Amino acid sequence: MTTTQPNKMHHPGMLAEAERRSALVQLGVADAITAFAGSMNFVYLHAAVFAVWMLVFEKSPWPTLTLIVSLEAIFLSTFVMIGQNRQASFQQAKADHDFVASELELHTNTELTKLVHQLTTEIHARLVLSADPKASDA
Repeated sequence: MTTTQPNKMHHPGMLAEAERRSALVQLGVADAITAFAGSMNFVYLHAAVFAVWMLVFEKSPWPTLTLIVSLEAIFLSTFVMIGQNRQASFQQAKADHDFVASELELHTNTELTKLVHQLTTEIHARLVLSADPKASDA
């Protein structure tokens, strides 16, 4: 699993998802496998193992190699789907948080706009009264 940097601000949804996932051993294992399978070390390891296998250990490696690669593809695609589910869960949490924040910001901006309008109206009324000599005589 991707670790969060301690000195950097992170989205609350991301922190909650990371905390939830770290509590489950299965998800931690899936994250570790996905992280490794998505790295160049994974590619280098496979290239080396398959080359050694084809050149050194078996005279006709294709049937067994095909079986192993197919099984590996099945498992890796499962780990990819687990990662996609994790990302979807994070995106939903982030969208929910962003919606609440934008609604709060809209409410705050509406209140500020009303206050600015009220102050502008009061300033305008005072300027009109001070500029009108008839109004000051009354």
